[in-house]
Order: sequence, then C-alpha cells, then structure tokens
Amino acid sequence: MGRVTERRRVIRVRNGTTGVRPDTLVAEEPLEVRLNGKPLAITMRTPGDDFALAVGFLVSEGVLGSAADVQAVTYCEGAAEDGSNTYNVVNVRLAPGVPLPDVTLERNVYTTSSCGLCGKASLDAVRTATRFPLPPPAASEGVRIPVDLLGELPDRLRAAQKVFDRTGGLHAAGLFTRDGELLDVREDVGRHNAVDKIVGRALQAGRLPLADTVLLVSGRASFELAQKAVMAGIPVLAAVSAPSSLAVDLALESGLTLVGFLRGGNMNIYAGEDRLDLGAAQDGRAAPEPARTR
Repeated sequence: MGRVTERRRVIRVRNGTTGVRPDTLVAEEPLEVRLNGKPLAITMRTPGDDFALAVGFLVSEGVLGSAADVQAVTYCEGAAEDGSNTYNVVNVRLAPGVPLPDVTLERNVYTTSSCGLCGKASLDAVRTATRFPLPPPAASEGVRIPVDLLGELPDRLRAAQKVFDRTGGLHAAGLFTRDGELLDVREDVGRHNAVDKIVGRALQAGRLPLADTVLLVSGRASFELAQKAVMAGIPVLAAVSAPSSLAVDLALESGLTLVGFLRGGNMNIYAGEDRLDLGAAQDGRAAPEPARTR
C-alpha cells in the first residue's frame, strides 16, 4: 500500500544561501473505484482510508445509504501488468437487492465538476438522489451554533492536521459536533477526497445521516462539496475560503447552512443563517469584506 509521504531531493534557497537536502512531500496516486467489478471513477488521492474514500464517494452519488448496502470492499488483485496488487484499485460490491446506478446517473453525477451540465441539471441530480433530506433551519431553534464557536473551528482543525505539519501540501476536512467537539479529521491532496473519507468512515460505523454536525473544509466550498454534505445529511458546511455560485444555489435549495471565509471569527454566511446564533454580531453594522485569496 502506498505511503502517505515520500522523500525527494530539493535545492533550497534561503536568504541567498543554497543547499541540497531531502524534502518530505505528500504522496499522490490514482485510485480507481469499481462497482460490482465495473470501472466507475478515478481520482487522484493520498493513499490511506481507501475503502472509506470509495464508499464515501458512493454515498455522495446516492448509491449507498447505510453499511448494510455494502457486501464487501476489496483491493483488486492483478491490477498491475505483472499480476501484482497495486493497492490503487478498489472494488465495492453491493449487497443483494441494492440497485446499480443507471447510465444516466453515471454520466450526470459521477463526473460532477467537469461534466458540462448546466446548474439546474446539477441541482436536479442532487435533489433526485438525496436519501437524507436536511431538516428545515427553523427546526434548529434553541440549538443554534454560536458564531464565535464556529470561528474557533479552523484553529482546531489546523491543530489536528498531522501530515500537513510535515508536508504543507494537504487539504483537510473536519467533522465537528454543534458544540465544537472534533469527531473526525481526514487529510488528502484533494479536499473532496478528505470529505469522502469522513463520510465513508461514518457509513462504515453506522452513523449516517450526520445530523447535528458541522463539516469544515480547508479551502473553497465548491458545488461538489456542498453536494457531499447534503447527501450525508450534514446540515452545516463551512469553508475557510470562498464558495462557488452553484454551491450557494444548492445550499439555498436544500436548506444547507453554508459559511465561507471563516477566519478568526470573521465569516460570510451565504445560506441557512437560522441555524446560527449571531449573538452580539447581529448589531446591523456592516462588517469589512474578508480578503480574497487563491
């Protein structure tokens, strides 16, 4: 099985001084996901939690809803030309009676951000496949999340990023309770993979839907990440950077609470503000715009 990190030679220039040294890099390898033996998708990922990544991906696409839907998850032997196991091909076998996705779903959902579909078609695909409808924000009255608590979560996530400390090259996703307790954290070269690993681990533990939780991602909030939160029944998605327009559209339509630019107590709330306790921040004064970063 592949390593999470690898060592490479680097020429390091610091303050006019040049030297040669080894550097620790995050590993990146392809993972092919097969469904009942049929190739379905390929993603570039950091090795580790591959089974959780595969089943979490299938949750986000509406194929799986519980651990009972899975008969087995295995690495495919003989994937390499010499017949050896590369540990880069995972087969998910569905339990008897669990329907396979049709061709339309494969083409409309499994290629997500690169499929070329219009926004309405993408929203319709999520609406059709959702197994865990989010409760309306009004149902959260009395259990709203204070925005000052929300502002503490990026530091808590950063403190839990063990591999990032060694490489500086990983995204992270953290799952928190509405009281700010860190339930799980996964790191990966792709933020969508980190989320799939969290969702997959929850499915394996029989914890779906992930109601009353907050999902925090270390970068942007794309449509794909909003989709994954909705499909897992996660009511609150927060990101340290910007959301996309289609992510906001999905949040508004599905009832997802969507927060962007979450940094040091500052944030933009794009949808589902009724789940949040604005407290002293709700004074009617305009807050300065957060800085745009890449």
